[in-house]
Amino acid sequence: MRYLPNGKQMSEADAHTIHKIGIPSLVLMERAALQIVETMHKKNISTEKSLIVCGSGNNGGDGFAVARLLTEQGKHADVLFAGKEASLSEECRCQKQIVENMGISVFTEFPDEEYTVIIDAVFGVGLCREITGHYKDVIDWMNLQDTEKVAVDIPSGICAATGEILGTAFRADLTVCMACVKLGCELFPGKSYAGESIPVAIGIDPNYFSNRLDVCYTFDKNELGKLLPARMMNSHKGSYGKVLMITGSPGMAGAAFLSACAAYTVGAGLVQIYTASENRLALQELLPEAIISCYDSYDDNQLSRLLDWADVVCIGCGLGMGQISEKILKNVLKNVSCPCVIDADGLNLLNGKIELLNQCRAPVILTPHMKEMSRLTGWSIDKIMEDRFQALDQIIKQSEPDTKSSIICVLKDSRTVVAQTNRQKFVNLAGNNSMAKGGSGDVLAGTIAGLLAQHMAPFEAAAVGVFLHACGGDEAKKSKGSYSVLARDLIQGMADAMKNAKECR
Repeated sequence: MRYLPNGKQMSEADAHTIHKIGIPSLVLMERAALQIVETMHKKNISTEKSLIVCGSGNNGGDGFAVARLLTEQGKHADVLFAGKEASLSEECRCQKQIVENMGISVFTEFPDEEYTVIIDAVFGVGLCREITGHYKDVIDWMNLQDTEKVAVDIPSGICAATGEILGTAFRADLTVCMACVKLGCELFPGKSYAGESIPVAIGIDPNYFSNRLDVCYTFDKNELGKLLPARMMNSHKGSYGKVLMITGSPGMAGAAFLSACAAYTVGAGLVQIYTASENRLALQELLPEAIISCYDSYDDNQLSRLLDWADVVCIGCGLGMGQISEKILKNVLKNVSCPCVIDADGLNLLNGKIELLNQCRAPVILTPHMKEMSRLTGWSIDKIMEDRFQALDQIIKQSEPDTKSSIICVLKDSRTVVAQTNRQKFVNLAGNNSMAKGGSGDVLAGTIAGLLAQHMAPFEAAAVGVFLHACGGDEAKKSKGSYSVLARDLIQGMADAMKNAKECR
């Protein structure tokens, strides 16, 4: 895993390194500048004629140091000083003085010359106000230049915590991030401004964040093989769990198929679909491996027997919003004793009744998209987008502290976040826009259920399920492109991703 700190968290790690570990700030600045120059060379960015735009803080100090290093390498480097002399940090003042002593050109007016690269070192991770006035003019001018663009740590104008654009923002092709990629460089719209974000080591240990519950983390593709549940040589279908899929109102056999097939594909031993009678024939043809149990009306005894049978329950995919569906959901929440995934119509049925979760005696995983999250919280989608982490905290705190249940929420979006009380939040960075198709959520619900059946802990099943689902989307895009991927292709994509991950271990 790797951590995605925000600006405040990164500043605390920086201060810990300086004051507790004892590495001076100027040493960190020198290392940062060396890594920026080395990374630009590795990425074949021409530094023959560079313009470094520096602010007054330590981000600007990094920029001044870059100008000096490039000059020492025989490159032409100019500095546009966009800050205020009176606001210079001690380290930035020192680096600026060295640059001036070397005779490197430092000016405050926009140059008429053309450059091979513009390096943004105006604002660092601490920016939390809207950019206006002279600073806005500087960033807008940089964006207009027809050349390669590199940001130091984070593009100026991006909120390091939310990815919000603070009035205006520098559009980078490459962002060289100190120690860790900042959360705002991965959340949209910040991601669109950061270009390729590369973390570099400067002496700040990322493990500083390992015990910080407020810091998010993510997975990289090379970790997938280690994340998947083990397959034992001496095993049988019972070893990998029994999944009960309560899904598929009349005419919604597709949702039942996609979720059940996904659970089987990721390794579940046995899947039973509980669905409306009208779907029996279609499902028997689509997925003969599954057990099909049907209902025509609400049957309390039948449902109780199925719940006793299951190791995992997944409810909601194509379930419908009728009275039978509502009764089934209430029964499940009251009586289920194994982990339960609630998706789609299961979430819609909780609208205005989320307190029903408090009576559940087992872990519950909710998988809302933004609109479903809006219904659950009463927040507008725009408000959730502005502070998705607070919205998640509101949902996961629904469980009473004296109950056996715990709530995990998977907030689905281009950057899906998985949250549980007293856990670091997982932010998924895999996947792509080809996955924006009907049925993709059904596949995800089945994926999480299938991992749960193999004895993964609920939070880990949710986080790995989201990541595996996204890796499947990346595999599907490789074979079918951005436009033509269907939800069923994600299932094959997951199979390919798992096979490749295990073969590469």
